[in-house]
Amino acid sequence: MERKERFEAAATSDGRYRMLVDAVTDYAIYMLDPNGIITSWNPGARRFKGYEEAEILGESFSKFYTDEDRKAGLPQRALQTAEREGKFENEGWRVRRDGTRFWAYVVIDPIRDNSGNLIGFAKVTRDLTERMLAETALRASQEQFRLLVQGVTDYAIFQLSPEGHVSSWNTGAQRIKGYAPGEIIGKHFSTFYTEEDRKAGLPQRALETATREGRYEKEGWRLRKDGTKFFAHVVIDTLRNDDGSLYGFAKITRDITERRAAQRALEETREALVQAQKMEAIGHLTGGIAHDFNNLLMAIQGSLELLQRRLPKNDPKIAQLLENAVQGAQRGAALTQRMLAFARRQELKLVALDVPELVQGMTELLQSSLGPSIQIDTHFPEQLPKALADPHQLELALLNLAMNARDAMAKGGAIVLGATERKVTNEPGLRPGHYICVTVTDTGTGMDQATLKRALEPFFTTKGIGKGTGLGLPMVHGTVQQSGGKLVLKSKPGVGTTAELYLRVAQGDTSPAQKEIAPQASISLGRTLTILTVDDDPLVALNTSSLLEELGHSVYSASSGSRALEILRREGHIDLVITDQAMPGMTGSELVSKIRAERPDLPVILVTGYAELQPGEGQGIPRLAKPFRQGDLADAIARTMARRQIQMSA
Repeated sequence: MERKERFEAAATSDGRYRMLVDAVTDYAIYMLDPNGIITSWNPGARRFKGYEEAEILGESFSKFYTDEDRKAGLPQRALQTAEREGKFENEGWRVRRDGTRFWAYVVIDPIRDNSGNLIGFAKVTRDLTERMLAETALRASQEQFRLLVQGVTDYAIFQLSPEGHVSSWNTGAQRIKGYAPGEIIGKHFSTFYTEEDRKAGLPQRALETATREGRYEKEGWRLRKDGTKFFAHVVIDTLRNDDGSLYGFAKITRDITERRAAQRALEETREALVQAQKMEAIGHLTGGIAHDFNNLLMAIQGSLELLQRRLPKNDPKIAQLLENAVQGAQRGAALTQRMLAFARRQELKLVALDVPELVQGMTELLQSSLGPSIQIDTHFPEQLPKALADPHQLELALLNLAMNARDAMAKGGAIVLGATERKVTNEPGLRPGHYICVTVTDTGTGMDQATLKRALEPFFTTKGIGKGTGLGLPMVHGTVQQSGGKLVLKSKPGVGTTAELYLRVAQGDTSPAQKEIAPQASISLGRTLTILTVDDDPLVALNTSSLLEELGHSVYSASSGSRALEILRREGHIDLVITDQAMPGMTGSELVSKIRAERPDLPVILVTGYAELQPGEGQGIPRLAKPFRQGDLADAIARTMARRQIQMSA
């Protein structure tokens, strides 16, 4: 009754009550009639409930409750409780005008007149969504930590007193070390060390380091209860009170004996993988510059050769300088060839292979590489044609993809290897035909579209610094592409990633092509030839023409494939075409195809640098590698014309 009198006095004293209520914006303060109809509304209510005063007055306060709470009769029970007990207090979800929910702290007080009759309710609501979310997150975190410590069996997680005595023990510690909690709690943790380490004072130094630096981490041999040794990875962290005083240590131990043995067993495989990645990186660097660098060497080397023949030989000083220059150019050419040989140290040996058999043979390697948290499954049809691929390179590619999949599954998961036969008719990057599609599927984090678009770029990686080179997928891509196939990546965040390796179905004879016909001294050209040279580099074009003219041939020169076709159509007496492969607009092999369509019997020599021909491109065409000397050029012409004579006489 006294509270009611104070309420009335405040409400009628110079509007101070109204001013007070209107000034509050962090609380919704409003009045209800005995039936729960809203009769007043303050700015705080308007701010976080979203209703203007004009649109909410006269409405039932149950409007703020969820459908579930209204159906359960919660609004009416709240008023009944307030009327019966003098106060209702609760927390729960409420609904704003826009339909969004917030977590509310609600107090409802009954308002009575001087006679004690109920005339309404005073309702105060506060938005505690942020506090509720923080408390929920904290409880979840605490529960997760409890479950982590109690449920982990692969790690020994326990607490030490400041002196190093065991004060807690989890199931992982019991599994790894062999002690039950009652057997070890209270004993000193030096029990787990070898006799040599105890004599050397290693346990005490570990605690001193952790106390001084806040953390101690090391690997070494430890002892189980039965006396056997295991190789452990140990971390000791300090535990301090709010005032900074030490109250103990948290110790985590993991048995890495198997991992250590697996690391040693896999050293050769990892070295091979690293080497393959290095080769891929160098291949990207050298492949792009080889054509231009070889052109420069050709121009230098050929011009020096011509100068040696044309300058007078009675000046030994000039002859010596020329010889030094020739040797320098030759050393440059040899250096280029060594670089290119390193970039592609192993040529692909494409053979017909059984993919399921290959995967079966490397399952043990995959499992030991990926670890026990990864499950490996295989799905292969009963009948599957053989694929055309290099077995060693395909194994490296599958291992690389599997390790990428493992890294995407930090908490473990499954990797599925499979293969199906697919007929390709209109797939960018693949020629129509039958392919074996080898798939590697994981249940990892997946990639978004932005990451997926860059996944095949050299040196691009989503891993941390020092954890990835960014060359794994480009290496797989290059190997499959060089085999005449294609790598396709499909991924969705939260679902996983599938890598598809398209390999050609092996058909017919997969043995190496027949060797080139060697030039024979008994075969004579019998006449000078009219030769058309095609090269977009003017330095190389001039050099090649000069070498040919000195050999006694007549020469036409074209700077492009289209220009060469014009000359061929105009000059019908050309005996031989020598064309560069890498040219803008039309490559040398494309030019050869057009020439054969018009003059199928015209001999052609294809001049190639490094990595210019795609798999299957330019087959059956005599080739001349850059940089070449005049003798190399003469030999190539002799071989080509000898082949033509044999073909014509057959």
